[in-house]
Amino acid sequence: MTHARARNLNDDDIADIAAILDGWPGKLSWELLIEAIARRKRAKYTRQALHKHERIRHAFTLRKKALSEGRIAAVPNVDSPELRAALERIARLEGENARLRAENARGLEQFARWAYNAHCRGLDKAFLSRPLPAVNRDQTVHPLKAVKPSTG
Repeated sequence: MTHARARNLNDDDIADIAAILDGWPGKLSWELLIEAIARRKRAKYTRQALHKHERIRHAFTLRKKALSEGRIAAVPNVDSPELRAALERIARLEGENARLRAENARGLEQFARWAYNAHCRGLDKAFLSRPLPAVNRDQTVHPLKAVKPSTG
C-alpha cells in the first residue's frame, strides 16, 4: 500500500515541530515524534526528512539529552485542570527557552567563525558593514524594434 507523499516542510512546519519537542513529556524517539507530528499536522514524515532539518535535529537532540539527564521534571498529577494546564505550559516554555538559548549560542559561534574567516581574508569591518544593494523591482522595458518593410 502506497501513501501520498507529505508536502515539504516549510519554516512554519519546522517551528511547529520544534514546539512539539519543547513540550515533550516522556520517552522520546523518532518513531514517537513521527506519530505526534502525524496527529498534529496530519502529515507523515520519515526520520530522514526530519533529521535533514538542522533546527529539528538540534531540538530533538537537546530534548532527548534533557530527558535522559532527568533535567525535566514530570508535571505533577493535580486535581485542577487549570493548574495542570498551567504547569504543562510552564514546562513547555522552559523547554522552548532552553532550545532558544542553544540556537542563540550556535548563532554566536557561527558569527565568530565568520568574523575570523573574514579577518583571514583581509576584510575589514567597514567592508562587511556595507549596506546591501537596493533591489530593482521595476519591470524591464524593451524598446520596440521597428521592422522595416522589405523592398523588393
